[in-house]
Amino acid sequence: MIRISNRIGAAALAAALTGCTGTPAPMITGLPPAQVSANGETEPVGTGRADAADDPAIWVDPANPNRALIVATDKKAGLHVYDLTGRDIAFTKAGLVNNVDVAGNIIVASDRNDGVNAHLAVFRLDADKPAVTALGRAAAGTGEAYGLCLKKGAPGAPITAALIVKDGTVRVGALTVDGTAPSFAVQWEYKIPTQSEGCVFDGDTLYVGEEDAGIWQLVPNGNTATARLVAPVDNQRLVADVEGLATIDHKGQRYLIASSQGDNAYAVFRLPGVDYVGRFAVAAGAFGATSETDGIEAVAGNFGPDYPDGIFLAQDGDNAPKAQNFKMVRWDRIAAALGL
Repeated sequence: MIRISNRIGAAALAAALTGCTGTPAPMITGLPPAQVSANGETEPVGTGRADAADDPAIWVDPANPNRALIVATDKKAGLHVYDLTGRDIAFTKAGLVNNVDVAGNIIVASDRNDGVNAHLAVFRLDADKPAVTALGRAAAGTGEAYGLCLKKGAPGAPITAALIVKDGTVRVGALTVDGTAPSFAVQWEYKIPTQSEGCVFDGDTLYVGEEDAGIWQLVPNGNTATARLVAPVDNQRLVADVEGLATIDHKGQRYLIASSQGDNAYAVFRLPGVDYVGRFAVAAGAFGATSETDGIEAVAGNFGPDYPDGIFLAQDGDNAPKAQNFKMVRWDRIAAALGL
């Protein structure tokens, strides 16, 4: 993640034009977002006074689809598990884990503990205890592991994982988790031009956020992919950095959501055409606003009276005076605000 790259560039340009370095450039803002308020928030991550909270995922109980838990990273310490009231109910030390996703009871995180060789850190979630057990690390080639997402399949189906190396190299392959150490076999690979992190699958199609450029659509093509920049950073819909990506189904349509980190907003696109439908922001309310959001997640479903039509989750980069955390928003509030 680069929080202020575009603003540094703007400030440098302004200084060059004015001969003054004491006045910061104004923040870039995109199209006015619809305003929604958070319905809840998680307890803070354990690492305070640092950029530590990063990416959330949502586990839905296969035996009870109305029950869900939140799995999220403290990228300087490990994994937290929260219930939907935001209570921290389990934690496991894992060091530098960045992005996280879940498939069944398997948790996978991009492991940055080795900055030279990438790994996927694999865990098992026991939701009834609750507890998280480390199953091992799967080697994933050279480079620093950064972004990660999983393809959602039927229970027990092989896990397809997308790992993004910090330089923008995307590796998609089969993650095997059995009685031995987990392993990762790359099936195809594609190089995004510059630093990328957020990703999400829509079937076999993978969407990847290039932080300073926009959202790429990658369609597998042999051992590589056919790539298309489908939503560029235009300082209208998306303001760099483009960070977390998520999808959600609503009224027979699927939507792609992107964190427009540069102006503390979220852009929404209708799939499969990646048609822009609007923007929203999580404004100050009982649980505070969100800002500088890294990871996001969204899931449809009825999770009780607080979340009757799904949940949107966003990392909050400024939860002062407490450590960073994750804000929870009723999806129906967002859909109503955007007229979906």
